Amino acid sequence: MATIKRDYYEILEVQRTASGDEIKKSYRKLAVKFHPDKNQGNAEAEEQFKEIGEAYEVLSDEEKRAAYDRFGHSAFSQGGGGFHAHDPFDVFREVFNQGGGGGGGIFGSIFEEAFGGGGGSRSRGRGADLRYDMQVTFEEAALGCEKEITLKKLEVCETCSGTGADKGARAKTCSTCQGQGQVYMQRGFFSVAQACPTCHGTGEVIDNPCADCEGDGRVEQTSKIKIKIPPGIDDGSRLRSSGQGEAGLRGASPGDLYIVVHVQDHPIFTRDGTHLFCEVPISFASATLGGEVKVPTLDGSAKVKIPAGTPSGKIFRLRGKGVADLSGRGQGDLNVRVYVEVPTKLTSEQKKKLEEFAESCGDDHHPEMSSFFDTVKNLFS
Repeated sequence: MATIKRDYYEILEVQRTASGDEIKKSYRKLAVKFHPDKNQGNAEAEEQFKEIGEAYEVLSDEEKRAAYDRFGHSAFSQGGGGFHAHDPFDVFREVFNQGGGGGGGIFGSIFEEAFGGGGGSRSRGRGADLRYDMQVTFEEAALGCEKEITLKKLEVCETCSGTGADKGARAKTCSTCQGQGQVYMQRGFFSVAQACPTCHGTGEVIDNPCADCEGDGRVEQTSKIKIKIPPGIDDGSRLRSSGQGEAGLRGASPGDLYIVVHVQDHPIFTRDGTHLFCEVPISFASATLGGEVKVPTLDGSAKVKIPAGTPSGKIFRLRGKGVADLSGRGQGDLNVRVYVEVPTKLTSEQKKKLEEFAESCGDDHHPEMSSFFDTVKNLFS
């Protein structure tokens, strides 16, 4: 019995009119909630996590979202957890194509000339592309790292080496479709292409299929894959691991694995491209008299010299202490914004001395304050 796929908008809990930012926000919240690391052993949560990833893969892409809004799930492949977007015009090609192996009849020829395409050549069953959502720390994204992931996927059957045939057996051309992998049914004026029911679209049949893979040439296995995270990668970036997707049908080429990177927030640093920003408190005395303050960096700490009379909000730039550029064009800067911390608990003696200090300063030591109140006075005079 065929499985009815849920609506992508329903999966991501957004309206069909939702903006890209709303879709991304909802996706990130749901991905964290149902991530396998937080729901170990929960098969239902794992399945929901896959659904969420598949829905976001489509709705976050403007072209795929437009195709989905128009054609629904039929615009995309259904097999193996992959997210291949079919050309929406394939729906029409099936209807108009009246010939096999590229000899597509009147409607088929006109359509292929207008929009391009192979005209009915069968697919060799390339393996599905896979998606994996990976959480990395702020430091891992900035400095780079190597991670090992574990996932279940279809791998080449070792018993038959991917042929799908038992020892000594061979695949032969399907007599029903003559190796085309498709049969055509007449519906009124049109001939509609369908997967051959005998060979299931492969164009070949095996009399003695492999007992382990039942003729598919693939078996589900748990695989461990090492992924290198380049320094400077940003949140939402995708990495492609060629050939690490699911194995193809009966020895066909494998799909690719796409790693979607999610970077955790940092308690101190924020990031804008290759530049880092942080705020560091300094004492009233240091701001007034000058001094030196130790500030955090991604790989340790650094000292910043505070000149006398430094105002709150002053930004000091540490060159080359930011994030590496993915293209290899150097490294960003660390921008340290200092703010003056006002003491809150003073002894009677400290308060007295501070009052004496304030009285001794007068207006001459606060030119900005004097200028401000002079402006206010002029406005209301």
